[in-house]
Amino acid sequence: MTNPASTADLAGRTILITGATSGIGRSTAAAVAARGARVVLAVRDTDKGRRVAAELPGAAGTHVVRALDLADLASVRRFADETTEQIDVLVNNAGVSASTLGRTHDGFEMQFGTNHLGHFLLTTLLLSRITSRVVTVSSQAERMGRLDLDDLDWRTRPYKGGRAYADSKLANLAFTLELDRRLRQAGSPVRALAAHPGIVVTPIYDRPTGTRPGLWDVLLPVIGQGPDQGALPVLLAITGDLPGGTFTGPEHLFHMRGGAQAISASARAKDTTLQSALWAASEAMTGTARRAD
Repeated sequence: MTNPASTADLAGRTILITGATSGIGRSTAAAVAARGARVVLAVRDTDKGRRVAAELPGAAGTHVVRALDLADLASVRRFADETTEQIDVLVNNAGVSASTLGRTHDGFEMQFGTNHLGHFLLTTLLLSRITSRVVTVSSQAERMGRLDLDDLDWRTRPYKGGRAYADSKLANLAFTLELDRRLRQAGSPVRALAAHPGIVVTPIYDRPTGTRPGLWDVLLPVIGQGPDQGALPVLLAITGDLPGGTFTGPEHLFHMRGGAQAISASARAKDTTLQSALWAASEAMTGTARRAD
């Protein structure tokens, strides 16, 4: 299956995509808009968002740009409070990668805070308005994740940027599987799925100015693929006839490039004890449980 969106008719559907101004998010937005969807671009840079929206297929004024900073939980809450419309599909796409320790507005480790906690809060606050699917962009980097539930915030451990990124992707996948289990238990028609884009040349790999290039910088253009190819597993998760809890990824090169199909999650991601514990920790860190009281 090389283009899962090629025959999908998304006319009349509203698809909300975080981080839709570049990379996989932008390619996903263009693909679903070409199939008739109305896209809500949830982005930090709304000026850039408006330029991207103007280039998407569809009649003028079809697509909507709204401000969202996943590294600021107050921004996430404002966004959710201002969302009064029905959302057919939520695509949790935005993500950051960092080699040095940074912290979000709320003091969380930047990668875990942005990639997981921001999307966790966004999803739980919007869930009553979602009618079809929640698709979260994870990565096979999750296989290298080792979530330390006693130190999710990297307060006591020596910081390792690559490990923190893998942890955030493991959190994305474990969250998806726990969310889907809860939806099934509630008898909800909404499905939660996750997608692994493969190795994609996107701004997430950009190095800070002045940083010396390494071996990865040389290999990436050779083994990596473009965002349009990287978006295919995301599109499959949005449009495919798949059960909840499915993890999609590329077909070739050990699921690193080309096409899209269902792939396996790690045993760690499928650990229901970890899933439940992560959910409880995420509620505590975002204040979701208290907010729901």
